[in-house]
Amino acid sequence: MKKRKRLLLLLGMLALTVVLAACGTGPINNESTGFFDRYIIYNFSQVIIWLSNLLGGNYGIGIIAFTLIIRIILLPLTYYQTKSSRKMTDVQPQLKALQEEYSSKDAETQEKLRAATSELYQEAGVNPAAGCLPLLVQMPVLIALYQAISRTEVLRSGDFLWANLGTPDPYFVFPVLAAILTLATSKLSSMSQEGSNPTMAIMTYMMPIMILFISISLPSAVSLYFVVSNGFSVLQTLVLNNPFKIKRERREKEEAERQREKDRQRALKLAQKTKRNVKKK
Repeated sequence: MKKRKRLLLLLGMLALTVVLAACGTGPINNESTGFFDRYIIYNFSQVIIWLSNLLGGNYGIGIIAFTLIIRIILLPLTYYQTKSSRKMTDVQPQLKALQEEYSSKDAETQEKLRAATSELYQEAGVNPAAGCLPLLVQMPVLIALYQAISRTEVLRSGDFLWANLGTPDPYFVFPVLAAILTLATSKLSSMSQEGSNPTMAIMTYMMPIMILFISISLPSAVSLYFVVSNGFSVLQTLVLNNPFKIKRERREKEEAERQREKDRQRALKLAQKTKRNVKKK
């Protein structure tokens, strides 16, 4: 049932993304028809314009403010994802033990492994799909933002620093910054993981490359969104899931466990020595 719900959620978000991506290419205004054109894309453009006018009239500043608002709205979801990620890290030793216990590749053993893994996740309060939720939510936002900029004349013709918001960054500064900040976020997240994870290592470098090549061909406004959003992610990771703090706490915990084991061994030896002395008497 849980797998079915996650699948339905994923399919729903993908369907929304496809619908938004398939929206028209004509100018967007208050007379536009269609639910997404009239109520989502048009309102996105109006909020950006309103924020821009409120903050001095520059549409790049409006996009930055809009991005920060979106990330703050998503903060509870990303906080939930961060907590789930910490729990996932904590159960890795038990998960490896289960994989060793059910190492046989026959169908019956693998089914037992899946059942035991699901039970472990449930007991630990881990949701493996939680890491995908912020990305799934942001995809429709990105597409709606792209549509709002490309179909609103004042946003499409606006400038921010050296770039025209409706065309790709001619100097590739925003795409490179977006890629670097994506890499920083991935590296900070991976630093808190115990052991090596080949899949995580691949994604750490694949995501920045994907962001770089995507941003090069998109309007500067969308690249600017990536820069601000990923910069926010770096700060968020340092505050909510600081790998340096996690590593320090892990070392302290391991040291405390080693000290307890030493104390236990010392107490055991003392008890044995006392017992021998009593027998001699």
